[in-house]
Amino acid sequence: MANVVIDPVTRIEGHLRIEAQVDGGKVSKAWSSGTMFRGMELILQGRDPREAWIWAQRICGVCTTVHAHTSVYAVENALGIEIPPNARLIRNLIAGAQHIQDHVIHFYHLHALDWVDVTGALKADPAATAKLAQSISTYGRSSETQFAAVKARVQKLVDSGQLSLMASGYWGHPAYLLPPEVDLLAVSHYLDALEWQREVIKIHSVLGGKNPHLQTYLVGGMASAVDPNSPNVINWERLAFIQERIKMMRAFVTDVYKPDVLAIAPLYKDWFGIGAGHKNYLSYGALQDGLQNDQAKFGFQRGIIANGDLTKVLPFDQQKVTEAIAHSYYTYTGSDTALHPYDGQTNPKYTGPTPPYESLNLGDSDQYSWLKAPRYDGMPMEVGPLARMLVAYGSGNTAVKGLVDGALHALGDVPAAALFSTLGRVAARMLETVYLLDLMDGWLAQLMTNMENGDLTIHDGSKWDPSTWPAEAEGWGFHEAPRGALGHWVKIKDQKIVNYQAVVPSTWNAGPRDEKGQTGPYEASLEGTPVADPTRPLELLRTIHSFDPCLACAVHVVDAKGQERVRVEVR
Repeated sequence: MANVVIDPVTRIEGHLRIEAQVDGGKVSKAWSSGTMFRGMELILQGRDPREAWIWAQRICGVCTTVHAHTSVYAVENALGIEIPPNARLIRNLIAGAQHIQDHVIHFYHLHALDWVDVTGALKADPAATAKLAQSISTYGRSSETQFAAVKARVQKLVDSGQLSLMASGYWGHPAYLLPPEVDLLAVSHYLDALEWQREVIKIHSVLGGKNPHLQTYLVGGMASAVDPNSPNVINWERLAFIQERIKMMRAFVTDVYKPDVLAIAPLYKDWFGIGAGHKNYLSYGALQDGLQNDQAKFGFQRGIIANGDLTKVLPFDQQKVTEAIAHSYYTYTGSDTALHPYDGQTNPKYTGPTPPYESLNLGDSDQYSWLKAPRYDGMPMEVGPLARMLVAYGSGNTAVKGLVDGALHALGDVPAAALFSTLGRVAARMLETVYLLDLMDGWLAQLMTNMENGDLTIHDGSKWDPSTWPAEAEGWGFHEAPRGALGHWVKIKDQKIVNYQAVVPSTWNAGPRDEKGQTGPYEASLEGTPVADPTRPLELLRTIHSFDPCLACAVHVVDAKGQERVRVEVR
């Protein structure tokens, strides 16, 4: 038996520790620990609900905008506000751009090096790489000269002895299976994606003023005015700019991202049978139709899949969401029973060891994480692109079904059940970008049509005045962030926030065991994973990175005036 510790898990946002027990070359048990506390919910208490989104957006800036988006929906839900169609369309365009950029960044910059041996690229023949690239895509940057230049660039980096982000890779690991030419192809596209993502996310600058942390959200709509005849707001020129960026997104996804996934995945086919976990999937649904607030017309369908049964999508009820703390560094006043987020509490109580943590054994700890354990009707749930694509597939979404079936065929006619896996998450994220591009075109066209027809309304200010609010109100906002189901719950009393809870994707996925001993999705997905060398646990990173962890969101810094709000002490 061997104990494996990865701390910190890198190429993610935030601080995550993974421990695993390896027996007979496979993981028998695993523990996931969020190792930092932030407490954003405490900062929101007592504030004006109309400004909640400004603070909530600072929970994280990686998949930026998503907390602002969800926060304004929560307050709008509490106050009974329905935003104008133009505001929904702009919010959708912002969200779609974020998803597509984020998914490409994840594949190349956060996850690809789990499959691609950078040092293998030094053994590649640039001419053979060019021939391979041209056989799978029409992408313009696929010449022998291009790949020779990339190879020389990598060699220069190696010769310098300063490998930067590539210094800590498990290069030469036996689990790397790609031919050198595929390694070189992927490294070249890794570099191209850096330039691409910087350009396409300028959509956020047009619609949100900046990136990260957009500035144009408002309870009741958006502050980004639309007028085809004004040079100072969103007009035809700016919409044409956005249209060009969507074309750039489509070109890279179609010519680079999708072909790369379909080329690399078949060389790791075993990973379609590794990393499944509980096979319970949750999607809140998101991206409302631009013309009407009809939840039956979400871009992302709402629903539950239990026990991997794709023939049945169960209805979702937000009242069945709870958070347990049996193995978390928190306490609930009055009881340790799992709480619905409306009644949720953020009371830190650290019971772990004193740093340094070299000898920490999570398996011997009652509490071992700053993450809570979210559950739906008592069940652990995986959230994210795979959950969304599976719920849409099971719901009969024809566009998603066509994409999924086409990919399964291209991957060698693997069954749909193969998606319950580490590589299934990789494939689902790629397919979602393709699906979103068509939605982006539709939202932009709807916005243009509205402007042509003279509809320039962007905000409903009928309930902006707090004197019109009820004495008490509560609401929940939902969104599907790139990493999965994101919910904010708010309680308002006497025009101030009295309770605020954010249950985020990486809390769902990375949370610890609950009071019943049920593992979280990360923990369950690692069980059964083969480990060739416990001192270099590349295989564990493959599965954990396939979720795209964001622990900054999951363990939601200081008061804006530097005042202490909560003290966490080690005793």
